[in-house]
Amino acid sequence: MARFCCFGAGCSEFAGHASTSSGKGKGCQGQVKVSYGFYLVRGMTNHPMEDYHVAELAEVKGNELGLFAIFDGHLGDTVPAYLQKNLFANILNEEEFWTQPDRAITKAYEKTDQAILSHTPDLGQGGSTAVTAILLNGRKLWVANVGDSRAVLLKGGRAIQMSTDHDPNVERGAIENRGGFVSNMPGDVPRVCGQLAVSRAFGDRNLKSLLKSEPDIKVEDIDYTAELLVLASDGLWKVMNNQEVVDVAKRFKDPQAAAKQLTAEALKRDSKDDISCVVVRFKM
Repeated sequence: MARFCCFGAGCSEFAGHASTSSGKGKGCQGQVKVSYGFYLVRGMTNHPMEDYHVAELAEVKGNELGLFAIFDGHLGDTVPAYLQKNLFANILNEEEFWTQPDRAITKAYEKTDQAILSHTPDLGQGGSTAVTAILLNGRKLWVANVGDSRAVLLKGGRAIQMSTDHDPNVERGAIENRGGFVSNMPGDVPRVCGQLAVSRAFGDRNLKSLLKSEPDIKVEDIDYTAELLVLASDGLWKVMNNQEVVDVAKRFKDPQAAAKQLTAEALKRDSKDDISCVVVRFKM
């Protein structure tokens, strides 16, 4: 059955052998013109597409919001699909969001993970990474993440990583303290108990006692020096570094064209994974 997820001017479809989706939108937040585009490509694997995205401009309680996200699923697409439908709503439903966004985001991530675990019979045993970006009134950018989907901001000519890659080796001590281990097999990436290549994720019921869903959060002012933001799954970051990504993206005024070119470059560099990319441009 086809799967559709529409945000702004874009519509995504993955059905049968269809392997790409794209879309774009634009609007204003105060004096800031915001445009975005996304492009997703199914990887060279024999499972269905497991990457989901959000790219949307909205008005909530008199505030202008940009909502952007990448969710990279594993062992199925049910958890990233759930996140796409629920995570931002849960964040915005937190009473503290308008006064203490970081506390609200952390609470919503953890509550959403508990909801996923309580729906395990329906959602399965899989899981998902998440990187979410909230642009508030064109002035503040809040980025949170679990896992290895990444967000990079081009500001003042520099590539600023706004997320943290949750590598099992980095959090090995905490994993071992909870009774787990991190494998480092030749030719493979570090994995929690020989299974999962990230140390934080939504879902993953069988490993949940070893994993956290608490996000790392970073905030940045958006001013005239901020040019663009790129969110992408690890299908891009495995083969391109932060500077390479923003150098490609800034060549395109159209953010959808930028996202498409980034996925094409990743494919040219032999990325085999699903690749999903959202590019957001700022102009004052």
